[in-house]
Amino acid sequence: MKLFTSLVLATSLAAPVAFAGGMAEPVSEPYVAPVAVVAPVTGDWTGLYAGVQLGYGDVSSNAIIPALDGNGMIGGVHAGYRHDFGQFVTGAELAYNAADIDIGPGSKLDSITQLKLMGGYDFGQTLLYATAGAAHGKVSGGPAAGSDNGWLIGIGMDYAINDAWTVGAELGHHRFDDFNGSGADIRTNLFQVKAAYRF
Repeated sequence: MKLFTSLVLATSLAAPVAFAGGMAEPVSEPYVAPVAVVAPVTGDWTGLYAGVQLGYGDVSSNAIIPALDGNGMIGGVHAGYRHDFGQFVTGAELAYNAADIDIGPGSKLDSITQLKLMGGYDFGQTLLYATAGAAHGKVSGGPAAGSDNGWLIGIGMDYAINDAWTVGAELGHHRFDDFNGSGADIRTNLFQVKAAYRF
């Protein structure tokens, strides 16, 4: 009986000590906001595209009498196809540029049509490239009136805004030797900004 009484007494004394701190408060986990996943723009440049370009043209020649020189706005439309091999991109593009550039007494540059082959490096959303190809120019009025074929070289850059739209810029140099039998070697430099839709 004394042993039983001692156990009851010991238990009653230990109980307040065990529950003195009360029940522990639950530890709340820190709140982590959900992260929005945005799909990156792919770096695949393969496919058809078409767009517009607008810029500045500078025309000069070796002709002295009359001098065939001038500058002004030039722009038009273009379409092409590219194939992306992973790092390197190749393609072809056809472009038509209308102009009304006064290049001498009674002479104007009316248009330049370009057929370009291109090769470039794929940086993902950015494409750097070089071009080479054929050009066809048309001049109205003066001793060089008519049209003739020549060649071109250039460099450019395109940036993919998304998987459908691109913007870019291109610098091209064109040569027309003995334009339309006039004896004038006509050179044109074009700097244009471009926008295109990829199909």
